[in-house]
Amino acid sequence: MKGRTVTLTAPAGSAAARRRPSAARRAWRTVSPYAYLTPFFTLFAAFGLFPLLYTAFVSLYRVELQTPGDMEWRGLGNYAALFTDEFFWISLRNTFTIGVISTVPQLVMALGLAHLLNYRLRGRTFFRTAMLLPYATSVAAATLVFAQLFGRDFGLVNYVLGVVGIGPVDWQTNTVASQIAVSTIVIWRWTGYNALIYLAGMQSIPSELYEAAEMDGASRWRQFFHVTLPGLRPTIVFTAVVSTIGATQLFGEPLLFEGSVSGGISHQYQTLGLYMYEQGWGFFHLGRAAAIAWVMFLLILVLVGVNALVMRRRSRKEAGR
Repeated sequence: MKGRTVTLTAPAGSAAARRRPSAARRAWRTVSPYAYLTPFFTLFAAFGLFPLLYTAFVSLYRVELQTPGDMEWRGLGNYAALFTDEFFWISLRNTFTIGVISTVPQLVMALGLAHLLNYRLRGRTFFRTAMLLPYATSVAAATLVFAQLFGRDFGLVNYVLGVVGIGPVDWQTNTVASQIAVSTIVIWRWTGYNALIYLAGMQSIPSELYEAAEMDGASRWRQFFHVTLPGLRPTIVFTAVVSTIGATQLFGEPLLFEGSVSGGISHQYQTLGLYMYEQGWGFFHLGRAAAIAWVMFLLILVLVGVNALVMRRRSRKEAGR
């Protein structure tokens, strides 16, 4: 009698059962993304959302730095006092003028430098690294050096002006001159940073567009205006928004330029950031300083919203052509 071989076949559903994840694993797959994001949201709530809401709460009270526990309800009184203060409007005007003087040349120069670095030059890596050196420099060190350069009696800038026959300029007391000096510091620190951002945007533009433009006989200038600039539009919007936010919050450069929280003897270059610091830590009015912080926050939202609205309408017009 020959032996018979018996083959045991596992039920078809058992393999599928082994491949099917357990209920705990399915639950973990559902919850794990939120668990990974929990540290970020915890830190954001503690150091971002809570200070923002608490500042709004404090802005409705009269709070002094010497007695922070004594809070007197004022409602919108801090905001009303703010809008009737002459120095608030001076600091708002200074913030706008310094922002324009520093932002527009900064972005234009950054765009030109990025366009040059986009070509195959010798030592491109060195020049790209050198672009970040001003950004990596401490704002205190940079401002103190520029304060010496713009000195009235022994500054290098006035010496150069004297060589070409221009009299000395008082860069710290003259309104226009002091704002140009502060803006120069901002331009020096941030031009290289924005140039590298533009350079990254240029390198993402397909080379086929340049080849097609060159075959059509377009010069490099025409390629720049008709290929590079349209391709860089999202990047330009990003740098414009970030520069606008930075200009609204400008603090370190005007503070250290002369070492005064009032922004000069006649508040000629006092920004909103300096005005807020003066109210909170100079006059000890924490409630009013909180109100200034919220006005700056709302101002940034308005500026960013206007910028986005303008760019959206422009994009719609070009898409409709």
